[in-house]
Amino acid sequence: MTLPEPSRKPQNPCFSSGPCAKRPGWTVDALSGALAGRSHRSKPAMAKIQEMLNLTREVLEIPADYHVGLTAASDTGAIELAMWSMLGARGVDVFGYEVFGNDWITDVTKQLKIPEARAFTAPFGELPDLRQADFNRDVVFTWNGTTSGAIVPNGDWIPGARTGLTFCDAISAVFGVPMPWSKLDVTSFSWQKGLGGEGQHGILVLSPRAIERLQTYTPPWPMPKIFRLVKKGEVAMGFFKGETINTPSMIAVEDALDALRWCKSIGGLAALTVRTQKNYRTIADWVARTPWVEFFAKDATTRSPIAVTLQITSPEYAALDEAGQRAFNQQLVARVDAAGAGFDFNNHKGAPPSLRIWCGPTVEAADVAALLEWIEWSYAQQSQTAKAA
Repeated sequence: MTLPEPSRKPQNPCFSSGPCAKRPGWTVDALSGALAGRSHRSKPAMAKIQEMLNLTREVLEIPADYHVGLTAASDTGAIELAMWSMLGARGVDVFGYEVFGNDWITDVTKQLKIPEARAFTAPFGELPDLRQADFNRDVVFTWNGTTSGAIVPNGDWIPGARTGLTFCDAISAVFGVPMPWSKLDVTSFSWQKGLGGEGQHGILVLSPRAIERLQTYTPPWPMPKIFRLVKKGEVAMGFFKGETINTPSMIAVEDALDALRWCKSIGGLAALTVRTQKNYRTIADWVARTPWVEFFAKDATTRSPIAVTLQITSPEYAALDEAGQRAFNQQLVARVDAAGAGFDFNNHKGAPPSLRIWCGPTVEAADVAALLEWIEWSYAQQSQTAKAA
């Protein structure tokens, strides 16, 4: 059946899962206060970085005794800095269920080659059995599967009394769902997801227990300069006061400050989670009434409300091989893109063929609803094309 072209378009057609949509009302004028051309070691620049770290703590409700620092190389740089600096003191359990979590398995088992390492995996859309974790060991995991549509539902599986450290890659979870900080010793993320920030900057949050590990353990492998948080046997605590290891972009810092101020102005974390859930609910209602699509993550209790992943299920689509399904998705997305009605909502190339719609707090529910109308229209067009072929 041919559907008429939708009459409305999203006000902001950006639905990429990183970098994500900017906060509502954003213009380049938000960067007018950036200290471009100033040394990041100057007092004004240091003050900007410290304000950003303070606002991050406030908006995310990070405990006062935790330490927040700015790293290079986005979330990847933050989590790898932590793993290279602190793993190896004891055995490691690492959990992977999507592209990036599987990368951390590679880091632990093939790069660091930790002898007492165990890897637990699950198919895309599912979680491994987290009850297998041994908290006498260090435990590495991803909170939200950006490429799989699955999410760790809570921190109940992590004991408060543990001898190992928990390492949480939370890049696409923070700002969209609350984080149980008392259960997390090492947490990494970047601005590009929840805040719609620019890439190449990461945030690292360390508990007092993680700081103690840095003070008492020296890894046996060489440490690149970009990973060195310990100097002459002392933790470089200035790192958590804006003394970055390398040169950050003060324009990107200004952009993060603008987003964090917006977060605070609308009511902080509580308001951000409400916005995320409203976006997810918009898609859930659409899936319930649309016969040819389902959530990739079947279990609602572990389904991500943030990086929402969808699977086309019509018999004609299911009959295609993987290459055919990927081509179908690419053409469906390209048609919406060409209309200027939605960008970048095809899933990661490392994931099974699927669509992925970012529903974090910088996205408006009305824009999600408008995008879904265009997806329906493009699906009908693409189905007609496929049948003709």
